[in-house]
Amino acid sequence: MIVVFDLDDTLYEEITFVKSGFYSVSDFISIHYSIDSNTFFRSLTDNLEKFGRGAIFDKTLKEFNIFSKKLVSKCVSVYRLHKPNITLNTDAKQCLKLLQDYNKYIVTDGNKIVQENKVNALQLDDYFKKIYITRRYGIKYAKPSPYCFSLIKKIENNSYKNMVYIGDNENKDFVEIKPLGIRTIRIRQGMFKNTNLTEEYKADLEILSLKEITIDLLKELIYGKENKYR
Repeated sequence: MIVVFDLDDTLYEEITFVKSGFYSVSDFISIHYSIDSNTFFRSLTDNLEKFGRGAIFDKTLKEFNIFSKKLVSKCVSVYRLHKPNITLNTDAKQCLKLLQDYNKYIVTDGNKIVQENKVNALQLDDYFKKIYITRRYGIKYAKPSPYCFSLIKKIENNSYKNMVYIGDNENKDFVEIKPLGIRTIRIRQGMFKNTNLTEEYKADLEILSLKEITIDLLKELIYGKENKYR
C-alpha cells in the first residue's frame, strides 16, 4: 500500500501560512514606511476576507497611499521567501504516525520556493519517502496532471491500484488520477471544503479529518472489503 498526500489544507491549515506571510510583509512595510505593523496586518487580513487573495497587496498598499508596482513586487517577494511559522495539524501527526510502516509521498502544487519553505518548516522529510513539488518538473505537470504519480509508481515498481491519494481540492486533485485506478480520499477542510462538482471530479471517499483514517479503511478502499487484510 502506497499513501500519497496533498500538502496545503490537508496536512496543515494553509491560512496559517498566509497569515505568517502577512506578518513578514507587515514588518517590512513598518520598517520602511513607518506604518504600524499590526495596522497593516489587519488591513491585509480584512482584504483577504472581503476580496480573496487576488491583488491583495495592490489593494492594501493603495489604502495606505504607498502603492507602486515595484513595492507590490517586493511584497510578493517577502511573502514568498519568508520563513513560515506553521505546524502540522494534530490529526495529521496522528495519521502519519499510524502510517509509519508504509511508504508515504507528497504531491503538491504551487511556487516551488514557497512549497519548499513550507516543507522545511513542517520538517516533512522526516515523514515521507519523497516529496514532489510539481513546479520543479514544469507547470504542465501541475495537478491534475498524473505525472508525479507516475514517478511514484516507477519508484515503487508497483501498480496504481495499490496507491491512495488524500487531498482537499476537488477541482484538480482527483479527476485525472481516478481513471488510472488510484483510490482517492477527499478531506473536507480549507478553502475548498464546500466545493461540489460533478461525479468525475469527486473522490471515492470523503472525510472531515485525518483522524478518520485507519489502516483497515485504506486497505478496504484499495483492495476491497473481502481482501483488506492482504
